[in-house]
Amino acid sequence: MDRTSYTNLAKSWEYVEDHAFSRQSTNLNAIRTHAEEAGIPQGSAAQAELLRMLVHMVDASSVIAVGTGSVVETLQLVNGLDSKGQLTAVDSSSQGIALIRTLFNRLSDETQTTLRAVNAPVNVFLPRLNAETYDLIVVAGDAENYAASFEQAPRLLKKHGVIVFTDVLAFDAATSAGGVLNPANRDAKSIAMRTLLETVESDERFITALTPTGTGLLVAGQTLVWPFPSICRFLTQQKPTLTICDKRRLFECLAYGAECHSRNGAI
Repeated sequence: MDRTSYTNLAKSWEYVEDHAFSRQSTNLNAIRTHAEEAGIPQGSAAQAELLRMLVHMVDASSVIAVGTGSVVETLQLVNGLDSKGQLTAVDSSSQGIALIRTLFNRLSDETQTTLRAVNAPVNVFLPRLNAETYDLIVVAGDAENYAASFEQAPRLLKKHGVIVFTDVLAFDAATSAGGVLNPANRDAKSIAMRTLLETVESDERFITALTPTGTGLLVAGQTLVWPFPSICRFLTQQKPTLTICDKRRLFECLAYGAECHSRNGAI
């Protein structure tokens, strides 16, 4: 790509961001202003919109938001739940969680979604949650939030659940100096994001996509593992009791399932 192409890409990012910002409601703008006046910068409007869309696409009813300094993104997650399900927001900072609690108090009469704000370190709180209960996990904030959240994701997520990491390019940090894009940059967030990318993208339990939305969005969805070994053991054990017709039906199901999952790249 030449310099003009890069310039156009930068302009397109700016256009998308301005467009998303113009679509924000008066209420959302007021919340953004209040948070920024309190000294907590708010993230990309386009990224917040995309998170709301992901809630719809996943048909989520149970969401965890980790590192909730961006109240704009948290509100968009609530909007995506469309007055159903539950949202659990966890933040280790007292200032961040105070903003979220203020937001949740404002929303309590406007939504039927169950809203819970927890002031605790991620590596302490997430292991206490029930397994296979959540459709979507959104991770932001401090560098230590990311690895701790991904470690728990396979246990916490339902089948086909999704975990999303924001600021994967590490532009939000005050000491970013170019974030992940600058090979010489060795600040804590950039180092953590480089490791995260390698860890998540090499994990065969997830299918991933890295997008330039906001300051870098990494989306990882669980793949379905087709249980051939278990089914084969079952067939072997049941050999004396299964009729030929039973076996034929089972193998037809196996063949159909294998074809579908092979098309999706899960086998």
